[in-house]
Amino acid sequence: MPDPSVARSPGLPVVASYCATFLAAEMRHIYRQITGLQACTPVVLTNKRLHPEEFPFPPEQLVLLARPPALVREVRRFWNRHVSHGPVLITRREVSGLEQVLREREARLLHVYFGNSAMQLLPLLESRTLPCPALVSFHGADAGVSLDSPTSRRLVQRVFDSSRLVLARSNALLQNLGELGCPTEKLRLLRTGLPLQDWPLVARTPPADGAWHFVQACRLIGKKGLETSLQALAIIRSRWPKATLEILGEGPLKSPLGDLAAQLGLSNAVRFGGFIDQTGLREAFGRAHFVLHPSRTTPDGDREGVPNALLEAMATGLPALATRHGGIPEAMTDGREGRLVAENDAEGLAAAALEIMAAPDQWTAMGLAAAESVRTGFGQIEQIASLESLYREAIRG
Repeated sequence: MPDPSVARSPGLPVVASYCATFLAAEMRHIYRQITGLQACTPVVLTNKRLHPEEFPFPPEQLVLLARPPALVREVRRFWNRHVSHGPVLITRREVSGLEQVLREREARLLHVYFGNSAMQLLPLLESRTLPCPALVSFHGADAGVSLDSPTSRRLVQRVFDSSRLVLARSNALLQNLGELGCPTEKLRLLRTGLPLQDWPLVARTPPADGAWHFVQACRLIGKKGLETSLQALAIIRSRWPKATLEILGEGPLKSPLGDLAAQLGLSNAVRFGGFIDQTGLREAFGRAHFVLHPSRTTPDGDREGVPNALLEAMATGLPALATRHGGIPEAMTDGREGRLVAENDAEGLAAAALEIMAAPDQWTAMGLAAAESVRTGFGQIEQIASLESLYREAIRG
């Protein structure tokens, strides 16, 4: 479990983690990572503090950075949007403030979360007076979105040049970063780590009345492939009319997805449950028979690493119906933990589901294999140990 009282021994090296917003609701994996550290003392640097009840953290180890006045921020956004067409870089005053914090905290390393934040921090990362080395971790969208312009490509190359190590949560993302120009010798894999004790295996039986229940938990955004889930459900219900889908999460597509469900005649078969806490999510996974996650790459390049909710659902023993996208094939093999189909292939997704639903023994075996895959490859203890090893490597240089 993450430890909100994360103070560590004074003898352990201090690692400063920069996270522009600490933390958005969907960033629990970062909270687990920071609070799970054992061999170093974490300090968080942030511009904005959100959800302190959901993500408790000792105030003496959290530095809320001073932000420029609202008018200055608005002028910078305007310049970014209409003139520079690149990220807003921090000012020299902000660089000095960050360097002072790093010196006062005696930080041995700066870990910048997300590549887009690293681009904004370039004046700091390239500063000759930066008091410690830096590494950057990429998580998905930050390895693709808005990186098609020459300006952004130059900036991300500068991030690679000024970082001692560059981390990514899947081999697919590592490949993307290599294609963007990151030197291979700097790239390191760091997978999401789950507190496995929080996601125990759930005993399940196939529904005797044919009321198969599917679940998808995610932000309601384009890369999650929710339209494909709804279209697949409509096909599945032609064979299993009692099949239902529960969609958990919030996001800008909620209203359009509701409209699509109505157009497909699914208004009584789809429930939009909104954002729920971890207890509610465990309960939702416990009453389901499959987890859906047909991720896709959006036109602006947004993509997945390995979806956290998919891993959590699989850990409880849910067979997965997903796509050959991003790092998903690194968490499951087609035909073993579930089925993988092409992106945007609703018919293929439905056919895969119908095949498994017709073979209860296969469904049971896939659920057990899904739980085992997560337990052997995505345990929090092992991934925290890997991260701390990378920290030691970056500090040694």
